[in-house]
Amino acid sequence: MQAIMLRLDGVLRRRRHVVLALWIVALVAAVPLAAQQSKHLTGGGFTVPGSQSAAVSARLDHEFPAAVRRSTLAGVVVPGPGATPAEVRAAVAELGRGARAVSPRARLVPAARHAALRAVAAHPERPLVVPLRIDADDNATADIAADLRKELALSTRAQTPVGLHLVGQAALYAGLQDLSKDDLSTAERTGFPIVLLILLAVFGSLAAATLPLALGAGSVLVTGALIAVISRTMEMSVFVTNMASMIGIGVAVDYSLFVLARYREEIHAGREPDEARAVALATSGVAVLFSGATVIVSLAGLYMVHTTAIRSMALGAILVVAVSMLASATLLPVLIRLLGHRAYARGRVFQTLQLAVRSRAPRRRGSTHPDAPPAVPFWERWTAAVMRRPRTALLGAALVLVTLAVPALSLQTGNGALRQFPKGYETRVGFEAAASLAGPGAFAPIKVTAPAREAAAAVMTLQADGGVASVTPAVPSLDGRSVLLTAFPQQDGESTATKDLVARLRDALPPGAQVGGNTGLLLDFQHTVAGSMWKIVLFVLLLSYVVLMVLLRSVLLPLKAIVLNLLSVGTAYGVLVIVFQWGWVDAVLGTDLKTGTIDTITPPLVLAVVFGLSMDYEIFLLSRIRERYTATGDTRLAVAQGLASSARTITSAALIMVAVFAVFVGTGVPSIKQLGVGNAVAIGVDATLVRLILVPAIMELLGPWSWWMPKILGRLVPHTSLEELEPGALVPHPT
Repeated sequence: MQAIMLRLDGVLRRRRHVVLALWIVALVAAVPLAAQQSKHLTGGGFTVPGSQSAAVSARLDHEFPAAVRRSTLAGVVVPGPGATPAEVRAAVAELGRGARAVSPRARLVPAARHAALRAVAAHPERPLVVPLRIDADDNATADIAADLRKELALSTRAQTPVGLHLVGQAALYAGLQDLSKDDLSTAERTGFPIVLLILLAVFGSLAAATLPLALGAGSVLVTGALIAVISRTMEMSVFVTNMASMIGIGVAVDYSLFVLARYREEIHAGREPDEARAVALATSGVAVLFSGATVIVSLAGLYMVHTTAIRSMALGAILVVAVSMLASATLLPVLIRLLGHRAYARGRVFQTLQLAVRSRAPRRRGSTHPDAPPAVPFWERWTAAVMRRPRTALLGAALVLVTLAVPALSLQTGNGALRQFPKGYETRVGFEAAASLAGPGAFAPIKVTAPAREAAAAVMTLQADGGVASVTPAVPSLDGRSVLLTAFPQQDGESTATKDLVARLRDALPPGAQVGGNTGLLLDFQHTVAGSMWKIVLFVLLLSYVVLMVLLRSVLLPLKAIVLNLLSVGTAYGVLVIVFQWGWVDAVLGTDLKTGTIDTITPPLVLAVVFGLSMDYEIFLLSRIRERYTATGDTRLAVAQGLASSARTITSAALIMVAVFAVFVGTGVPSIKQLGVGNAVAIGVDATLVRLILVPAIMELLGPWSWWMPKILGRLVPHTSLEELEPGALVPHPT
């Protein structure tokens, strides 16, 4: 692999202008596409193939009249204080004009318009629900709802005497698109300046700091364009953009940071720039590709959950990691060469600040004596302190992590689109107003299909359940063999009570009956994710073990890494429970983060992301330690030198990751908030308590056993080296 990267370095030297031109063309072409990346995304994607909800949906499409299959979409008109009847009527008329403008399949029928006007005349101060007729299926209705939101400017609507909102499942999906897009824009505007400040502190040079940041922005931009293209041919969740941006900013910056840091290290060790760049690409560049491939495979474990929502979010993260790997291997070396000495020299301002700090720092006693020994670097002193008392360090750090992980035993999951909207958001306000009029379950019908001979028994079962508010008359299928019953629940369709109702009905209804609708879909999705977790866990554990065993030629160090990664994930789950399920942070800080449950998609996504990213730091740290152990044969010295050479880079990279994840905690979508908190906590403890305390402590206790591998297995496992360049590998390349 190193030989390939050295040949790539030669190609990049000779064809640097071509490589740069290709990337510029790609970035320019990506701009208009990335701007449209959310246009074809859906707030859905939670259908589970083979489930009852999917079966009911399929039967509705094929066995029942079009009038029955018609999707539900309605406007909600909410008069404000002092609103006149004329202003309320104008809002109703605006809704009708907007529907006609966006699609010939959407309209306000005269009967609904007249009913609304009569309601205004009788009670002009009350909210009213105005049904729209949509002659389309659910997917087309979602597009119509998105266009109608834009036509009515609902997301940016100025304060008016009369509020106007849309309700229905399609309205939820359309509202999520707008909310997700706004959150992404806010997070990127906030995240990039924070990352720049961290990079300035790390490199002490504006030119060097902008390199990783430029690659991060470029990777996210190109990925956004790919999402825009792919979403035209397959269903993708609206959350894929947030996922790609969250992972992409951190990963792209981290990967370029690792390569650039190694390049600067080689320069400061006395190598010429061309040689230093080749070494960086053949060592840290190889480690980046190795780590990136591991992250991709870890994220691929999410494909074991057979739902579009999670698979598309995994795809978005995979795409941005792949683009980041490509950019760090091809574009970054070219940009480093173009910057010249500015890529490794500290800026004048930072040099002045550094001299000022050093002049004020207290001198070490005897440090000016000619025979005084050189100062021991901080990280070597740190490692020595940990390894002097490994049991104390191990127990102390483990106690903190286990204490934080214990609440994870109480983790409860839940899901639903309406709960993704913050309180006071326009879409949520509209649904709450509609619920106050028609009841919480009026816009969450439970669809039940049953054999025609069992229709009476099915109706009796539905009417006998206290969770059902009303049941519509049975509608026969086109062939007369089945009937469709629509039941409206007492509570809203995303509540635990309505999910329990669906579960009861599935057990109580006559044989052959199936229960669907949006609540059934949410319940099926929740069960599918929970039932797939063991597969994801097993997949990432086996992957992590095999990769690290091959890389480190050890059977115990990979086992140690897996246990510590599980501890990091458990800590993240525990903090999620504390913050979002129990609401302890709200009680202390007066925030509004409590949701009562953890979103169904959060645990598998946090698991895959954390295992993948933790492998990055594990590979960079332990490969350096392995390099020093090969040279010295001394485990303690290898750990001290390996940690000293990589700790600064790893902690800086982790700080960037934590900062990026933390930015997304400020978004309005609870599931994205939870992903931000979970990933930030896991990466934070992994880069501090795990890498800086537990790893050296455990390796000290293991001693030479750290590198033990049975002879038979050792003959099968290939020899690999990521951070150690093979002797004689560097050869001159023509420039």
